[in-house]
Amino acid sequence: MGVFDLFSKRQKRLRGDVPDVYTYDAIPKPLPVQIVGIWKNVLGDESQYLRRSFKTRIAYTGISKTLRQEYGVFQLSEGYPEPSVEHMEDLVAFFLAEENVEKTLDVIELTFRGIDRMTRKYSYLNRQNASEIADDAISELNARFREHGVGYQYEEGEIIRVDSQLLHKEAVQPAISLLAAKEYRGAQDEFLKAYDHFRYGNHKEALNDALKAFESTMKIICDKKGWAYSSGDTSKKLLDVCFQNNLIPPFWQQHMSAIRSLLGDGVPTGRNRLSGHGQGQAPTVVPDHIAAYVLHMTASAIVFLVKSEQTMA
Repeated sequence: MGVFDLFSKRQKRLRGDVPDVYTYDAIPKPLPVQIVGIWKNVLGDESQYLRRSFKTRIAYTGISKTLRQEYGVFQLSEGYPEPSVEHMEDLVAFFLAEENVEKTLDVIELTFRGIDRMTRKYSYLNRQNASEIADDAISELNARFREHGVGYQYEEGEIIRVDSQLLHKEAVQPAISLLAAKEYRGAQDEFLKAYDHFRYGNHKEALNDALKAFESTMKIICDKKGWAYSSGDTSKKLLDVCFQNNLIPPFWQQHMSAIRSLLGDGVPTGRNRLSGHGQGQAPTVVPDHIAAYVLHMTASAIVFLVKSEQTMA
């Protein structure tokens, strides 16, 4: 249906009564209701669920069964005897009542992955513009997240945490998009895992996977170009290979030392000092803001490297 700029919303903006800092540990009550509205418009409503000629029943049933299996329950919602509850009804009731943010995000991720991957064909609900409807649904979800100041976005099948909308738009989104190319899928998987760890507060694991994505990106570029490297090379050695082969255009050579410092020392040091080695007797704590900084730096570095490779002759 899209997001409408209602009078009340405009008045809130005029008063400055809008969220300017993202929250991660609470889901405002209107948001799940709005999301259910998206489901019914794209995955299908109750009447379409009951019509076996459509694939709506298959979609809701698959999502519900996945959650039941992973949570180890016979039904998701309370108050229904298990044999009689319909999967769509069970999923909606559970989603609207659930107060655990992580489980709420589980449902959002699975349902929008279904929208993204199942509803784009005409055969789903006999819609000519099915793919456009799916894109609009994902755009509306992300707009609703921003509207409510909830710091998450759906990107390439995953719910990822967003700390700065500007950084997300200029660095994270392009990195995910560039890594969607077939040859970069391994690096993309590591990059998305880093954000998944970050979402759950596993900052050490987030730093490790961020650096894996960074190093994998360089190895893939080296493989594409036929540049020699050793499988055990660190990020600094891989950067040396990239620099030696003019991945950076010649007229940027005077900035070599600065770029080497940023990519070769900045990102790896964050991982090496805080998560890549034994923590000793006292557990090492990686602060949230440092983890976010390293993730954003990694995203920017990946965009820089891949785009540089694309522009090489």
